[in-house]
Amino acid sequence: MTSAQVIDHKGNKVREIELDKDVFGLTPNKGLMHTALVRQLANARAGSANTKTRSEVSGGGKKPWRQKGTGRARAGSIRSPLWEGGGVAFGPKPRDYSKKLNKKMRVLAVKSALSARSGNLVVVDNFDSIKEGKTKEFAQVLKSTKLVDKKVLLIMEYSNEHSLLVERSARNMEWVKVVHVGNLNVKDLIEAEVVLLSEKGLDTINKRFQKGAKGESQTPAKPKAAKSETKKSAGEKKAKAEKPAKEAKSKEAKDEAPKAKKATKKSES
Repeated sequence: MTSAQVIDHKGNKVREIELDKDVFGLTPNKGLMHTALVRQLANARAGSANTKTRSEVSGGGKKPWRQKGTGRARAGSIRSPLWEGGGVAFGPKPRDYSKKLNKKMRVLAVKSALSARSGNLVVVDNFDSIKEGKTKEFAQVLKSTKLVDKKVLLIMEYSNEHSLLVERSARNMEWVKVVHVGNLNVKDLIEAEVVLLSEKGLDTINKRFQKGAKGESQTPAKPKAAKSETKKSAGEKKAKAEKPAKEAKSKEAKDEAPKAKKATKKSES
């Protein structure tokens, strides 16, 4: 089972904690991580690029010169794509670049990224040394934990007001990115060299991505019926289907019996 060291704000080892194998102990699914990354980058595109075609550019209603006799190439409009100030041929138009990905696939992609970064995980017992929310306080934490000049992904759970002070002290640093546990994504986890979080943040991640949690919904499997029961139910269905047919035949036989008697009496007479 994978484990991580818990350190204090001075960089001293406090204890060792075991990581949940269902979250940090998976074999990373690189193909799914790539799919999730492409989806995230595509969904971030605005898709607002727009150009005007020759029919949308103002002007150009009059033919510049007559068709023949001038010695110049024929032209029908000054707003042709061949002309300066004319329309754009095959230019971009507003479109939606967003892609869809199933919820279970998104969860598995994030768990794969967490498992891939389990070796670069730095767990701090708490951030109590940050009291005023100033950048120099978080810089001192990075210096003590030897994380200076590294791309750090700080994962916050925002369980109390002190978390806002920690975010305020870290968000002004160029190589530090602060993200909420609920906004964990493959792109940030891949780009980060070190993942920094507190013990509370680690517990929140475990609760969020453990089996049976809301992040990973599981539908209970339907129990299989026994063969004998299925055979009985099939036989009962056949019997029920055959009953109306038998009843109809018996009614027809009863109706035909008096008619046959009358016919025999007439023949005898």
